[in-house]
Amino acid sequence: MKRYVTIDKRSKKAKKEYYSKQRGTWGEINPVTRSVPSGKAYNRNKDKQKNRKIGREFSDGFDVDFLPSSL
Repeated sequence: MKRYVTIDKRSKKAKKEYYSKQRGTWGEINPVTRSVPSGKAYNRNKDKQKNRKIGREFSDGFDVDFLPSSL
């Protein structure tokens, strides 16, 4: 019969084997893609989207109504 040896008293190799058996998988979740981007960091793509939106408003004639017709 094997005697139980506490985890603290086991060898490094035995601890590694024990903990590797205890570890599970993430399944369908990828932990790398779960990070939240910092709000303080500069995002070049966010700036591009904002500029495209402004350009679309002017190309649709959004601001043309404010010009006087006598010019």
